[in-house]
Amino acid sequence: MSPLSSEQKQLLFDYCIGLTSHQEAARAESLIATNAQAAEIYAKLKAALLPLDSVEPETCPDELAERTVWRLNSLASSSRQRLQQLLAGEQSRAFSAKPRRWAGLGGRLATAAVFMVVGSVLLTTLNYLRYNSRRQRCQMQQSSIFQGLSNYISDHDGEPPSVAIAAGDPWWKVGDQGNENHSNTRHVFLLIKGGYVNPSDTVCPDSKYGKVLQMTPEQIKALKDFPDRRNVNYSFQIYCQRARNGNLFCRRVVMADWNPLFETLPKDFDKPLKLRLNRELLTKNSPNHNRHGQNVLFGDGRVEFLRTRYIGSDDIFTLQDTDIYNGCETPSCETDFFLVP
Repeated sequence: MSPLSSEQKQLLFDYCIGLTSHQEAARAESLIATNAQAAEIYAKLKAALLPLDSVEPETCPDELAERTVWRLNSLASSSRQRLQQLLAGEQSRAFSAKPRRWAGLGGRLATAAVFMVVGSVLLTTLNYLRYNSRRQRCQMQQSSIFQGLSNYISDHDGEPPSVAIAAGDPWWKVGDQGNENHSNTRHVFLLIKGGYVNPSDTVCPDSKYGKVLQMTPEQIKALKDFPDRRNVNYSFQIYCQRARNGNLFCRRVVMADWNPLFETLPKDFDKPLKLRLNRELLTKNSPNHNRHGQNVLFGDGRVEFLRTRYIGSDDIFTLQDTDIYNGCETPSCETDFFLVP
């Protein structure tokens, strides 16, 4: 068996730390399966990197990112000045031998160094701008959903979109077309069926798991719910009746980015759901924005990006005094905000 090349070893290392594309990952898995040396290297790398799995990732605040970009820009500016001074000094020096060989070399090296520094600054800045752009697009989509909801209510004598529900009906079975009462997203799907909301607006642009619904209006009208859970990666307030004071929304919070408690749900709707809270589920943010926070749509139409799951003392992704979920729970009071799939 021939020894592994440097490229193959690098591929194994990148695969271990999750830096490979889908094609590269497939190549790495094939190499591990067919080459004993590759399998041994992979096992040793995984063993060496295993302690990193216990490290709790920390959220990088935007303030830190902004300061970092500012410092990189300052560094690039000062580096250009120093390199220009160095270049001027080198150019003023007299060379006694072979002047043509070295003429301009200092300038080319200085220019290359400047390009490297500026390139790194621009890459960091562009990544930061892309992240902010996706987050703002997500906010615009939530505002569009609110506008569609308001138009629906206006066209239906002040009544919000709703389907018949009964106590104990499950709210987690997104995509189940067999029962009118399953899933909390059926209410929202009425906005899609009626043309009040564009299907692309229910998929956050900063989510890795979204899939825009691509069907004709006739095909959509034949459905009772989103056909795939990836077609809607936002979470919505449990449906409730109109408040006594006549307000359109009985709670302050209408929707938010995907609830991190219910990222993984049974694909077989006949299987029961049982989820027990733990420390991880109680602390992580929505997956839609790399867990930096979540956009939240309030009942007055404003959308805010919150770095915490709490509004006041209430966690919008959990029920008060509830540690185990079977997928049919509902809030017990008006101040318990609970957003579900």
